[in-house]
Amino acid sequence: RQFQSYFQNQEILKLQTTEIFSFLSQFQNKRTLNRKLSSINTFYNFCHKLEFTETNINIPMAKVPKNLPKYLSSEEIYNGLQRIDKTKFLGLRDYALILFLYASGCRISEALLATKEDIQILNPHEAWLKIRFAKGQKERVVPLAPIAIEALESYLKASPMESKYLWLNYRGEPLSRISAYKTVKAYLNVSPHVLRHSFASSLILGGADLRIVQELLGHSSLETTQIYTHIQQENLSETINTYHPLAKGTT
Repeated sequence: RQFQSYFQNQEILKLQTTEIFSFLSQFQNKRTLNRKLSSINTFYNFCHKLEFTETNINIPMAKVPKNLPKYLSSEEIYNGLQRIDKTKFLGLRDYALILFLYASGCRISEALLATKEDIQILNPHEAWLKIRFAKGQKERVVPLAPIAIEALESYLKASPMESKYLWLNYRGEPLSRISAYKTVKAYLNVSPHVLRHSFASSLILGGADLRIVQELLGHSSLETTQIYTHIQQENLSETINTYHPLAKGTT
């Protein structure tokens, strides 16, 4: 109806592509534009198949920028960690799990499948995590920060149960994905995957090389990792807008 109303008495099947572009130019939102485009292309394709028109209009979709991944600052994560009661075993586990996810950048599925053999603690300041169950079955090794090592050791020493797996519930069974989700949600109000984004974002904002971040995340393509550079650009833009005198309208 909107399409017909725009062209009023003109014959829809005889419209030129340039005329259709004039209709589309009123839509600034690219997602809205693509919805209109999809309907228009489908209509003309249908009419062409039925031989109502000789022209089969097929206008390419507009490129829609990917949404920036949600992430937490180190301060937000620290504030959430302060709410955990570390005098209890489950509190030690929750504290260690959150730090483990933030320090390693691993996917929650990878974290929950990690075993004690996958952790190599060399000293209080150096430990390595072998991730063997990554997407595409690609093995990778990532270092852990000292604070995560300390939290992990405290949790393992306090554990009253024997298991090859790192993360256990109160019955000594491997922690489920749902339980891990509820744990992170309870303290940080985000999903575990946001901690993976937070890991990558912290590195990029700190000036880390993009290819190293790609390797740590286990991304097969650098393009997947490049979305985090937009966070850096956004952060730089915010800094300019906050502190530069020209952004404040002064000289």
